[in-house]
Amino acid sequence: MNKRTVAMAVLIPALLGTTCGVASAQPAPKAASSVVTLTYDASRAGQWASAITQGVQNWNDAVHNVQLVPATSAGSADYVYVATSGWPETTLGPIFPGGSGEVELGQEAVDEGYDVTRIAAHETGHILGLPDDYSGPCSELMSGHGPGTSCTNALPSAAEAAQVDENYADGSDAVHPNHHQTVVDVWTAPTLAATR
Repeated sequence: MNKRTVAMAVLIPALLGTTCGVASAQPAPKAASSVVTLTYDASRAGQWASAITQGVQNWNDAVHNVQLVPATSAGSADYVYVATSGWPETTLGPIFPGGSGEVELGQEAVDEGYDVTRIAAHETGHILGLPDDYSGPCSELMSGHGPGTSCTNALPSAAEAAQVDENYADGSDAVHPNHHQTVVDVWTAPTLAATR
């Protein structure tokens, strides 16, 4: 009897380890997608350099499927930051490696009193494929100028970060449309209508 017990104790785990043609009740784990690396050139951004660095860092800290890094040379960047005297304008992404996006960081928004880091991070959100939502609260980065000049939040919300992660979930191997739409952000301070 002892020999039978020992034999069964050895045989049962061996049988359980073999495949019997029965499908597992547990789904197979989803393969991790590769992280998309986007390169940027800020050499023409002048006084916006530190705002860009912080805005990029805010996005890199918030998302998992895409990371933004400085390009090794100006001509190799997937998108560029440029300082301008007008309103901020950005190519609406999501931009992928080999893309040609541009962020124009307009001085007029700064002159209106808006925070430079919020502007840089907001415009970077367009590169990552997020549209404007001016009716949103200050806690939403893509609400842009909607909450007014007192809003200095330059961090994407959890929902915004999740949308960017979804935009880049398939990695850089997926087929991506070539976007040429530009978003013009007129960061005008809200004015009150005159009452009589």
